[in-house]
Amino acid sequence: MKISKSELEAVAVRASQYPAAEVPEIAFAGRSNVGKSSLLNLITGRKSLARVSGSPGKTRTINFYRCSGKASDGETPVEFRIVDLPGYGFAKISRSESEKWGEMMESYLENRENLLKVVQLVDIRHKPSAQDVQMYDYLRYYGLDGIVVATKADKVSSNEKAKNIKLIRQTLGMDRDDTVIPVSALKRTGDTQLLQVLESIIDEQE
Repeated sequence: MKISKSELEAVAVRASQYPAAEVPEIAFAGRSNVGKSSLLNLITGRKSLARVSGSPGKTRTINFYRCSGKASDGETPVEFRIVDLPGYGFAKISRSESEKWGEMMESYLENRENLLKVVQLVDIRHKPSAQDVQMYDYLRYYGLDGIVVATKADKVSSNEKAKNIKLIRQTLGMDRDDTVIPVSALKRTGDTQLLQVLESIIDEQE
């Protein structure tokens, strides 16, 4: 799949602000400093679709991006949304604000009928945090788990990459059939595999 057009369609903090649920949605979740904006810019081919901030935790809304393009056959049209969920795990926000973010995410994940899957991002350099594990368990409960992107893959050697992916799988309790995709936004690697996975999810829904 190749995304040829992508644009911000809606910014929401509550369900009444969501766009109409007429196309499939795939959401992305991760810690505040994991590189989510850079990943979204990479797979959409846009330099600044999602704003990359020097201040982790800046994304405090659910952002809906309308995407269109062609399937891997080069002919079949594809239309869906990428949904950028608020980053979690940033220490400098208040407890009340953190709880508000959590409620906003839970409302979307539990009730959005056209949500097909959530891609969870973790930093390949570090063992997944307790909050990463909690998020993956939550996604598993709702049947939205199974795809993890290991970001910043250019920061580790090939040997470290294999070892760290194994650690990610073990720590999150991933099943054998679950997918871990190492991605480097800097080196522009891993995006093709991720887009193939997203395409297969959309195809299965149809």
